[in-house]
Amino acid sequence: MAMLFWILGGVLVTIVVAIFVAAFFVVLFRRRKEAAIERAMQEARTTFRQQREWLEARFFTLASESGRPRGLAWVECDFADEVAFAREKASGELRALVAINISFAAIAGGGLPDNPNVRRIRAATATFRHRNGQWETDGRAIMNLDPEGAIRHFDQELETVD
Repeated sequence: MAMLFWILGGVLVTIVVAIFVAAFFVVLFRRRKEAAIERAMQEARTTFRQQREWLEARFFTLASESGRPRGLAWVECDFADEVAFAREKASGELRALVAINISFAAIAGGGLPDNPNVRRIRAATATFRHRNGQWETDGRAIMNLDPEGAIRHFDQELETVD
């Protein structure tokens, strides 16, 4: 009977040690994964800052070719210095959001030449996406929202990245 207790005790100790070792490796793996994600985020932020001038020009080109808003042509787009970074919850893709002020002009035949609101500067947020290690834009502007407001508005899709 004493031998059975020794065997059961040894099995129990082995199981407890195995659980602690497994837990240690799970924690270690999570920390390494979090560190890798943080390094990738830092690299993406640095790349955005390096490519920002080109990305802003690309944004303006695509936005002005989009035909939106209807009847208006993009004349000028001033970008704020600050950048808000967010992560898309579904895919984990990083987004950069920048506040912009847009100036429009009425398009001839567009039905808005006498509208005094055409010349009013509009606030919006320019959006950029980090996909497959590259920053890109589709020229999409979120009208009437600053970057933080855009993240709050799309809180089901986006989360702020510190």
